[in-house]
Amino acid sequence: MESFLITTAGEKSTNLHTWALFIGGISALIALLLSTLLILQHLRAYNNPAEQKWIVGVLFMVPVYASESVLSLWYPRFSMECDILRNCYEAFALYSFGNYLVACLGGEDRTIEYLKSQSSKELNAPLLNQNKKNVVGHPFPLNLIIRPWDLGQEFYRVSKFGIVQYMILKAFCAFLALVLQLCGIYGDGEFKWYYGYPYITIVLNFSQMWALYCLVQFYAVTHEELQSIRPLAKFISFKAIVFATWWQGVAIAIICSSSFLAGAQPNGQKFQSGLQDFLICIERPIYLSFLQNHTG
Repeated sequence: MESFLITTAGEKSTNLHTWALFIGGISALIALLLSTLLILQHLRAYNNPAEQKWIVGVLFMVPVYASESVLSLWYPRFSMECDILRNCYEAFALYSFGNYLVACLGGEDRTIEYLKSQSSKELNAPLLNQNKKNVVGHPFPLNLIIRPWDLGQEFYRVSKFGIVQYMILKAFCAFLALVLQLCGIYGDGEFKWYYGYPYITIVLNFSQMWALYCLVQFYAVTHEELQSIRPLAKFISFKAIVFATWWQGVAIAIICSSSFLAGAQPNGQKFQSGLQDFLICIERPIYLSFLQNHTG
């Protein structure tokens, strides 16, 4: 009787994996075709390289995410390698998005000049210091530990570093996770003190929140100048793709490691990584539709 139940559970797990792979594969294929067409459209009308090269860099995130998620879903033993690829390109995509905004402002020099010019204007930005027009303040409690940033070169330098530090840390932590995995002490999805996963997650979470904060600050100061490219729509679209995917993975790890689901997972860690890969495949066409409408 016990062997019959184990066999039945195994068959159900196999059927679930087959259906997930089928549905996820179709969604990934749609995203791959549509993203390729969108990239080719930009390359065919490549008349503004300073901006379009960064747009293409962001758009490539869709086929990279979709292809590696299908591969990981198909061959779970490659999930770690696929995750490293996804993390590295995610960091580059964030860097590309920041450079795209700078390119739309006319490059680094013109961006710094524009920021300096704002110091003499009254800006409708909630994050700007209300008492001094030439500085960018911080909300509580950050204002207790971080001094206001001077508009101009300092603000640009700090904002750019906030994005670059996440790119560097994301790539470093991806390869560190691989080393820890080879040593058997990574524990993907395991929130236990003797595994490396929770510590890397905490570091990346703070790094990502700081990068997001710097992007918000940069948007608050430059959104009027970038009005022609609909910066809010682009900002929300990119945040949904990069940051929501990261927090989605962390949420899945927390839920799957909870006592409520600890014994209900068909294949333990494979179920957790497979669920994340499946959701990524389903979400890519949706996110691509946002990108297609806001990267023109």
